[in-house]
Amino acid sequence: MRTLTQQLTQYAAYHRDRRNIATHFVGIPLIVLALAVLLSRPAFSAGMFPVTLSPAWLLFVAATVYYLALDVPLGVTMACVSALCVAFGAWLAAQSTLVWLAAGIGLFVIGWVFQFVGHVAYEHRKPAFVDDVIGLLIGPLFVLAEALFGFGWRPELRAAIDAQAGPTRGAAGRAEAHR
Repeated sequence: MRTLTQQLTQYAAYHRDRRNIATHFVGIPLIVLALAVLLSRPAFSAGMFPVTLSPAWLLFVAATVYYLALDVPLGVTMACVSALCVAFGAWLAAQSTLVWLAAGIGLFVIGWVFQFVGHVAYEHRKPAFVDDVIGLLIGPLFVLAEALFGFGWRPELRAAIDAQAGPTRGAAGRAEAHR
């Protein structure tokens, strides 16, 4: 299994334009929420569990186990974010079928529009998952890590990623130095 640094570096290599990264800050959360919404039906109660189980829980628990194997602190943070997404998805899934489907499909489509705009208009490169399907799983982790990097989290990890993937580019295409 590749390390956290290797996974984030490979994903980052497809995301060096800050505008594309910005579109991912919108698109990826919308897609994750859409999956939580759409996979929250069917739901079933299991007497020993305090929550209603659904395919959304199964997906997010499996993803969280993978994230924890990569990095415990980041995995725990992602678990918290995932739990909020699944709770929101369960709430929307409890609404009428029309509301549930419209919200889930709408979030999914809008999220992918943001993704493709970022890659076509700014990055001029195909999305990472086209070459490696694991990119679909790493995308949410990348967005979370980028957000945390903005707060000064793990500068050594950010430096290692930038050293291998190259610096990010700003709006004018120039390389940006990180703090």
